[in-house]
Amino acid sequence: MKNPIILILGLCFMVIGCADDQKVKEEVQNINVNVKVLRFDRDFAEAGPLDIPGLKNTYPYLFPTQYPDSVWEAKLKDTLQVELLYEVGKTFPNFNKETQDLELFFKHVKYYFPTISLPTVVTITSDVDYNNRVILADSLLIIGLDNYLGQDHKFYGGIQKYISFGLDKEYMVSDVAAAFAKKVNPYPRDRAFLSQLIYYGKELYLKDKLLPLESDAIKIGYSQEELDWAQANEQMIWRYFIERELLYSTDTKLAMRFLDQAPFSKFQLELDNESPGRIGRYIGWEIVRSFMEKNNVTLQQLLSLPADEVFKRSKYKPNK
Repeated sequence: MKNPIILILGLCFMVIGCADDQKVKEEVQNINVNVKVLRFDRDFAEAGPLDIPGLKNTYPYLFPTQYPDSVWEAKLKDTLQVELLYEVGKTFPNFNKETQDLELFFKHVKYYFPTISLPTVVTITSDVDYNNRVILADSLLIIGLDNYLGQDHKFYGGIQKYISFGLDKEYMVSDVAAAFAKKVNPYPRDRAFLSQLIYYGKELYLKDKLLPLESDAIKIGYSQEELDWAQANEQMIWRYFIERELLYSTDTKLAMRFLDQAPFSKFQLELDNESPGRIGRYIGWEIVRSFMEKNNVTLQQLLSLPADEVFKRSKYKPNK
C-alpha cells in the first residue's frame, strides 16, 4: 500500500496544477488578437488576365520580378493549376474554423512571448510542396493549402503513405506551431544525439503550451496507434539508447534512424516495422516534460538551457 502522505502530496500537486491551468486559460482568453487572413488562392482562382497587375500590387512577395505577366496569365489557364485551385476551394470554401484555431494559437503565443508580432496569414497553392507547407517569415505566415486536402486525396497518390498521412487539415496548426518553434528554439551547435533529442523535445513541449487542446498524436504527427506503441515501448527504447551508449554519440546516421521523418525507426531489430518514425523526438519530449515537472522554470528559461543540463535535472526514468 502506498504511503498516504505521498498520496496526499500528489493530490495537492494535482490540484495546484489544475488551478494553474485554469488561470492560464482565463488569461489567454482575455488576450485580444486579430488574425488577418489573405486568401491569395481564392483571389488567383477568380482572376483573369486583367487582374494580374492588381494581384501583383497586393501580393508583391508572391510575384518574382524576373517573370513577366505572361507567365502568370498562362498559369491562370493551366489545367493542373485550375484543378488544384478547384480542389483547394472544395476543401477550404472558407477559412473560418482555421482562423479561429490560429487565433487561439496566437493568443497562447502572446501569453508566453508577449513581444512577438503577429504575422499576416496568406493562403496559397504550392504545387503540393509538402516540405515547405508552412513558411513563417517576420511578418508573413504563408500556408500552402494544397498540402492539407486529406491523406487519401488523388493528388497524393505518388507520395509515400508516411508522408501523405500528415497532409490533412487537422495537422495544419500543429505545423504552424512547429514553424514558430524554430524561431524561438535554436538548433543546437552540439552534434551529440542527446542535444538533438532535447531540441525536438523542447519543440514538442512548446506545442504542449501553445496547443493545449490538441492531442499528443496531432502534436507529434502520429496516428493514435503509433503514439500508443511509443508509450508502451518507452522503457525498451530508452534502454536501447543507453545500452548502446548513443546519447553522446555524434554519429550523423542516428538522426536518420530516430529523428527524421520515416516510415519506421531503425533499431535494426525485428520490431522495426512496428515502430513509428521519429521515435527519438518522442523520447526527447518525455525528457523535457520530466524536466518541467521537476523544476520551476519558465518556458523561455527552458529554451535557453543546454541539453545536458535539461537531461540531468529531468531525472528522466521511463516506467512503462
